[in-house]
Amino acid sequence: MNPPAGPFSVGSTHTVTLPDTLAGLRIDRVLAELVPDLSRSHWKELFEAGLVLVNGTPCARPSTAVEGGEQVQFTVAERAKHRTEVGDPAALRVLHEDEALIVIDKPAGMLAHPTDVRSGGTVSDLAVQRFGPLPTLQGEDRPGIVHRLDVGTSGVMVLARTQAAFESLLEQFRERRVEKTYRALVFGVPRFDTGWIDAPLERDSGDSSRMVVVKPGQGREAQTYYTVERRFRGISLIAAQPKTGRTHQIRVHLTHAGMPLVGDKLYKRRGGPPMKLPADTPVPTRQCLHAAELSFVHPTSGERVKFTAPLAEDFAAMLAWTEKNLG
Repeated sequence: MNPPAGPFSVGSTHTVTLPDTLAGLRIDRVLAELVPDLSRSHWKELFEAGLVLVNGTPCARPSTAVEGGEQVQFTVAERAKHRTEVGDPAALRVLHEDEALIVIDKPAGMLAHPTDVRSGGTVSDLAVQRFGPLPTLQGEDRPGIVHRLDVGTSGVMVLARTQAAFESLLEQFRERRVEKTYRALVFGVPRFDTGWIDAPLERDSGDSSRMVVVKPGQGREAQTYYTVERRFRGISLIAAQPKTGRTHQIRVHLTHAGMPLVGDKLYKRRGGPPMKLPADTPVPTRQCLHAAELSFVHPTSGERVKFTAPLAEDFAAMLAWTEKNLG
């Protein structure tokens, strides 16, 4: 299956033929997989606007089943509710910079790069403002971005400043030679000190903003190793080391293992959190997940380097409260 070539800029028109192997699947899901630059909600707007043609006829139903062999033509339109923000380049907390790369401590609430509904004030936007043009191997709207952190996740991110550095770092991520350690505050107290979660993931067919665990042989492989660093009454501090880099991987895996993250509103435990916290508990407005350490081979020196970032203030405050009240 050959996806249509980008870039998928506003006003551009693209054509793709849907293979027989996809027969029976929803056409919006197929197109979202073929063109991940456009979200499911963006595709919905394109269908509603009559900008998706199937065999020359506008298709108004995103749920239409693919038969196979259809020729689809679509024109990219601007999002109906696009929001542009203004950010301060000084908001980037730089841990290290050299001629090849930049390492930052991303604050929670900051997007890694623009999306089809929001731009400005993202890591890539602010990095370009502060450091000048950066390579765009992963898309014109993602300068310097080698990997991403969820908008609600804080911590270490590396950006590339040169083409050679970008290629080296991207290869290391793809070959799983980058070592990543996250800290998570979770509900639950695991029996054992360490654990290995091997559970494939795929996007939730009923809610494209979520990922779900699926049966072996389905979805995409995903593995996470974790260590219990502290145990409290009903809450634990976990060090998680993802071996793969799937969307929301740690959040989904830990929830699947009975350890939903404190503050996570997307991946909630059925019936609510395992324990009720007092009303004055300083629970962050986002998930308690922090990218604490990142280690890789420096593209220029060839030496392995490691960068660390202290817990964000809201996470640290919640951990301090837990130590005092549940220790």
